[in-house]
Amino acid sequence: MENYIDRVTINPNICNGKPILRGMRITVATVLEYLAAGESVENILNAYPILEPEDIKACLEYAKKV
Repeated sequence: MENYIDRVTINPNICNGKPILRGMRITVATVLEYLAAGESVENILNAYPILEPEDIKACLEYAKKV
């Protein structure tokens, strides 16, 4: 089983050091806010085609650990 949380990175030079996905300028908070608002994983992936389903899982795993 892949450790999805490894997809979450923190770089002080990207998005003011907020947790991001795979070094991209998409924050974990953004994905979690979409999910909290009731968006489906499919809609999030359509809105951000660069994301992968594993990125969504990584955000949820990260949220559980912090």
